[in-house]
Amino acid sequence: MAKATFAAGCFWGVEATFRQLEGVTSTRVGYSGGHFDKPTYKDVCTDGTGHAEAVEVDFDPTKISYDKLLEVFWDNHDPTQLNRQGPDWGTQYRSAIFFHSPEQETAAKASKDTLEKSRRYSKPIVTQIVPATTFYEAEDYHQQYLEKRGLATCHIK
Repeated sequence: MAKATFAAGCFWGVEATFRQLEGVTSTRVGYSGGHFDKPTYKDVCTDGTGHAEAVEVDFDPTKISYDKLLEVFWDNHDPTQLNRQGPDWGTQYRSAIFFHSPEQETAAKASKDTLEKSRRYSKPIVTQIVPATTFYEAEDYHQQYLEKRGLATCHIK
C-alpha cells in the first residue's frame, strides 16, 4: 500500500473522485499544510491556520500508479486558480500536492512540467508541490460527505 495527499478545492468532491478509482483502497478528508495544531473545520474556515482542505488517498500501486492519481488530480480542478476553486475562495481551497517520498516529488514536478508545456491552460499553474506534513482528519460528518447524501460530485471546473 501507498499514500498520496492532494488538495484541489472543497475536499468533498475531490474525495468522491478518488474513491471511484480502482486500486484506491481508502480515502479520508482533512487538513494539511498549516501551522495550527489539531485544527477543526471552523478553524480552517477562518483562512488563518494555513491548512488546505485535503484528501489522503491510500492506494495499491500494483493496481493504480501514482502517475494515474496525478492525472486524475490535474483533470479534476483548475490548477491556475490561486487559493480558490469555483465559488470557494481562501487558502484552504488552494491547489497542492503533498508528496510522501522523493519519488512522488519527482513525479509530481514532472507531471506539472508536462502540463505547463502542453499549453492546456493560458494562465500559469499555481499548484504547490510540497512535503506532506501532519494530516489532521476532518470531522466525521465530512468523511464521504457526498456519498452519504447520494450525490456524485460538487465539483465546479
